[in-house]
Amino acid sequence: MTEATDQAPIYVGNKWRDLLKAHCAVRGLPEPRLQDVSDRRGGRTAWTCRAEFNGTVINALYHYELQRLEQAREDAAEQAVRYLTGTDISRGEPPSPSAYRAN
Repeated sequence: MTEATDQAPIYVGNKWRDLLKAHCAVRGLPEPRLQDVSDRRGGRTAWTCRAEFNGTVINALYHYELQRLEQAREDAAEQAVRYLTGTDISRGEPPSPSAYRAN
């Protein structure tokens, strides 16, 4: 049986977290805070995340295994960006933060 320490690390980029920070910055909002949340489900613990900014709390859509907590953070950041831009998943990628800068 493979030990958890023998598994390759799961890499997830910070695309959505970086976008969230940029969107908050161009709107003059405070830097977003990501909070990890655990939920005991039977014999296992599921993990998710919530993004908090300017008094607004946006939850990730899904729960994840602990080793995929970075994905939960990206999930929460993506949902927050979509909330800020009014872009749902069926409409594709949200606009760039530069679209909101004054000329």
